[in-house]
Amino acid sequence: MESVASRYRNVLAHVPQGVTLVAVTKTRSIEELKDLYDCGHRIFGENRVQELLDKKPHFPDDVSWHLIGTLQTNKVKQVLPHADLIHSVDRLSLLDCINKEAGKLGLKARVLLQVHIASEETKHGFSEAEVHGLVQEPLSALYPNVEVRGLMGMASFTEDEEQVRSEFKGLFRLYTQARALHPAWSILSMGMSGDYRLAIQEGSTMVRVGSALFGPRA
Repeated sequence: MESVASRYRNVLAHVPQGVTLVAVTKTRSIEELKDLYDCGHRIFGENRVQELLDKKPHFPDDVSWHLIGTLQTNKVKQVLPHADLIHSVDRLSLLDCINKEAGKLGLKARVLLQVHIASEETKHGFSEAEVHGLVQEPLSALYPNVEVRGLMGMASFTEDEEQVRSEFKGLFRLYTQARALHPAWSILSMGMSGDYRLAIQEGSTMVRVGSALFGPRA
């Protein structure tokens, strides 16, 4: 069986300088995470708030924890003190809630706006038109306790590489247009284990990789 260290080296060989690798740790054991930590990796992404809260105490403070899965408003208060970046802000009500709860905690929450780019209706996110409308606004004034850092998207789950490439191209175009109005933005989070190389080719600055690092889930 291939080791985590070997898989990590293989993935890093395809992640160029300037692209951040987030290790997706959903359902993975503390031992698996520690193997990756011992390789020098320090950015872990959790899909579920409770898993993030359970795993974080097992690691030193030099680990950066990202919340990459769907976030319910009733979990915002729990996760804000522990997540360095929330990738999955997919609706205005969630953005409002994060701003409100971060203010109560005296925090500045770092977030990405999730854009719906896939063909599947089961995936979440703002439409392209909604993002265009939102970025016209003075976000720092409307949401003083939130720091929007960029966009996130998930491509369709399909073998059609051209469809995936087209979806990534569209998200990169939207990101470029938004950065013209918000030049401090620096993160375009797109690409997972099955398509992260393609995402990097199309301009991703952050990839979320799980099974390519840890192997198939049991």
